[in-house]
Amino acid sequence: MPREAPSPESVRLRTAFATRVRPLADRSAPRGYQLRGIRRIADSAGLTRLPRGTRAWPARYGRVRGVWMRAPGADPTRGALLYLHGGGYVFGSPRSHRTFAYRLSKQVGVPVFLLDYRRAPEHPFPAAADDALDAYRLLLAQGYPPEKLLVAGDSAGGHLTACLLGDLARLHLPQPAGAYLISPWLDLSVASAAERDGKQRDPFLSPAYAAKCRDAYLTSTPWSHPRLDVLGADKTGWPPILLQVGDTESLLDEAHRFAGTHDRTELEVWPGQIHVFPIFSNLPEGRDAARRASEFLGSLLTACQ
Repeated sequence: MPREAPSPESVRLRTAFATRVRPLADRSAPRGYQLRGIRRIADSAGLTRLPRGTRAWPARYGRVRGVWMRAPGADPTRGALLYLHGGGYVFGSPRSHRTFAYRLSKQVGVPVFLLDYRRAPEHPFPAAADDALDAYRLLLAQGYPPEKLLVAGDSAGGHLTACLLGDLARLHLPQPAGAYLISPWLDLSVASAAERDGKQRDPFLSPAYAAKCRDAYLTSTPWSHPRLDVLGADKTGWPPILLQVGDTESLLDEAHRFAGTHDRTELEVWPGQIHVFPIFSNLPEGRDAARRASEFLGSLLTACQ
């Protein structure tokens, strides 16, 4: 469960992001050399060597592309997890999130499929949403029953995860056993984030940059489109969800709003934590949050056996 006070490590990280990253984000745009640069920086997170015995291999099934991650001891007969990475729909990749995918595979005990969905601005909506739906259908076609499937995503990937659950409901397809949302970006109008940021400045996420990413992804599609408005979606039949968010985040209010529309969402607000803090394995809170999420997800798979 969330710690009462942030660790010294998280305080240092929060300060570093507030002084170095946030000012750059406010001035950046998701295009040209700036976008190429942030994509390279994000992917550099995947240069960390994975522990011995870990298997990671690229896979392509028609239009669906991604990377399978299988930690030692992970059992494909137990189930699988579909991971949808964050990055404002414009950056991030299986490479940038492979270390976190390893941790989930190790702790939940299942292989993780990191979807390499198409990114904006090269591929605007509904490309990413269609890719997520195709990937889920693929896992079903490969023989995974829905009660052995899990879905997770961070930031924009959290929004994409919620979009997928909404698509499954509209298409009358079976829902997964559960979902894990990490600092999800749920209000694409960005109004909630901008309002909160005006009262308490987010040390990491820039609502101005988020709005530019939204425009790159949506182009002429309104954010109120039924596939995009996850806050207003009818969540009848949606599976149990764990939603983790830091209390420094401009996305906090929309996390509360989402939890208020789905009575099977367990909302955890972690004091002093920044955007997508569970991904940072150097933080005690990051390790604790990932462990807590793995227990939540694992319990859903155990319950169906």
